[in-house]
Amino acid sequence: MTAAIDTPEPLIRVHNLKKHFPITAGVFRRQVGMVKAVDGITFDLLPKETLGLVGESGCGKTTAGRTVLSLYTATEGKVYFGQTEVTALGVNQLRAVRQKMQMIFQDPQDSLNPRMTVGSIVSEPLLEHTKATGLERTERVEELLQAVGLNPKYMNRYPHEFSGGQRQRIGVARALALNPEFIICDEPIAALDVSIQAQVVNLLEDLQEKFGLTYLFISHDLGMIRHIARRVAVMYLGHIVEIAASQDLYRRPQHPYTQALLSAVPTHDPVREQTRERIILTGDVPSPADPPTGCPFRTRCPSAEAKCAGEVPELKQVDTGHRVACHLVT
Repeated sequence: MTAAIDTPEPLIRVHNLKKHFPITAGVFRRQVGMVKAVDGITFDLLPKETLGLVGESGCGKTTAGRTVLSLYTATEGKVYFGQTEVTALGVNQLRAVRQKMQMIFQDPQDSLNPRMTVGSIVSEPLLEHTKATGLERTERVEELLQAVGLNPKYMNRYPHEFSGGQRQRIGVARALALNPEFIICDEPIAALDVSIQAQVVNLLEDLQEKFGLTYLFISHDLGMIRHIARRVAVMYLGHIVEIAASQDLYRRPQHPYTQALLSAVPTHDPVREQTRERIILTGDVPSPADPPTGCPFRTRCPSAEAKCAGEVPELKQVDTGHRVACHLVT
């Protein structure tokens, strides 16, 4: 008799998460509309897993990440960290949980205070959340800088004295300061030179293995996501339209939007590059302030039918671990 394989409980569970921003106008700033930046996303992450979140600019990836961490207050839905419902916590309770949930921001030039030294930047979380003495903080900063490949002697320098890749390493060190379990990487390589991107990604993978980290890796770089992520979620206009294991998604995408995205990824084989079929989408991305009825992708979908305008398709399972939100996929 074959023994059952124990599946670990998810570290992060997100259920029907929404984040809507009000649109106001007039002298009295009356609300006249709503930007539906994130409109009902559901996913989970297992411990030590990397989930890639991909989609074109403006689809709501960054807003989703910040709402998961409660940097933005959710309009609706629930986020669980282990057994704790993060979206139901008060300020003081949330402060304690945030030590285990951190974020690496997209542009290190903007996310690091130019008036603070590297030592002050990396030690700030320790100062805010722990009772470590000055010597303990200094030793911890030196340890963190070494962990991300920087010389501890640089701790008295300022961010402008470093390259873009080094500044991003400082941001990674700051995120690691409180020994988190879950880190959201919000396009951490988008602002870096191509020659530096692989170094930062390799660093994140090494740190994940060393410290047992769980990542939500947000990016529009499908090639990099394929390399780093175990599973991939594809986002369009505030919705997750497909989620699957990385190899499965890249080998046989089911949703028309995912198929169009992957058709645009260049290959390293010149023969395949000349013969591969590109899917060119027509029309513009609708505004999240006035999304289409029914399926959010139907206005650009080459296979859309009348029923696609009726209701938002459910993210349903079409294969083991493979879920698609499309009326035409069975």
